Amino acid sequence: MDLKGKVAIVTGGTRDIGRAISVRLAKEGAKVVANYFNNEENAYETLKEIESAGGTAIIVKGDMTKKEDVDNLVKETTAAFGDSIDIVVNNAGGLVARKTIAEMDEAFFNKVMFLNLNSTFLVSKATLPHMGSGGSIVNIASQAGRDGGGGGSLAYATSKGAVMTFTRGLAKEVGPKGIRVNSLCPGMIATKFHDDFTKDEVRKKVEGMTPLRRQGSAEEIANTVACLASSETSFMTGANVDINGGLAFS
Repeated sequence: MDLKGKVAIVTGGTRDIGRAISVRLAKEGAKVVANYFNNEENAYETLKEIESAGGTAIIVKGDMTKKEDVDNLVKETTAAFGDSIDIVVNNAGGLVARKTIAEMDEAFFNKVMFLNLNSTFLVSKATLPHMGSGGSIVNIASQAGRDGGGGGSLAYATSKGAVMTFTRGLAKEVGPKGIRVNSLCPGMIATKFHDDFTKDEVRKKVEGMTPLRRQGSAEEIANTVACLASSETSFMTGANVDINGGLAFS
C-alpha cells in the first residue's frame, strides 16, 4: 500500500479514527492534510506524531459544513503540495446527541444531516476538480446506516445511510474518470465517540454479541482506509464495506 508522493486530505483528521487515518496514510508515504474543527491541541499532537514518524503533514482548521471553510481547505492543500489531490477521506461528522424523534426538533435533525452528509458532499465537490485517474474518495459511514442504529440515533443513522447512497451514486458518476469512491461502515469502535454517547453496559453487551467478542480499534479502521486509498483495491468502487467484527452482515 505504498502511497509515496500522494496528497491526502482527511477531514476530522486529528482525533480518534481521523487521527489514526492521518497517521497511517502518512506512514505509507502520503502528504497529509489533517483538518480539524476546534481542538487545536489534538491537531498539533497529530502533526507531531506524523512528523516524529518521518511523515509529512499540515493541519488546517475549518468547519466542513461551510463552503468557505471547505474552499479554504482545498486552497491550503494546493498551496502546500501542488494542484493534484489524490486521496480524500470524509471523516468529519458525529452523533451530536442521542434523541428520539419526539425529543428532536427540525434544527437538531438538520444539524446532524449537515454534519455528516452535507460535509461529505461539499468536500467531495470541492476536491474532485483536483483529482485525476487513480484518485480515491473514502467516506466514513456507519453500521447505523444499515441497521438504523442504537437508541436515540435516528438522525445519525439516517445521515450515514445517505452517505452510503451518496457513495454509490458518486462512484457511478466519476468512475469513467478513473476515480473510485467507497465507504466504510464501522461497528462498535473503541473511541471517544462511544465514551461520550454509549453506556459501558451497552458496549459490553455489544462485545458479547460480536463474533470476535471485542470492540474494534481506530487503527483497524485506518488500515482499511489505507487499502481503499491504494491501487491494491483498484477494481473496487461503490462499495460500503462492513468492519464490525461480524456483528452484522450486508
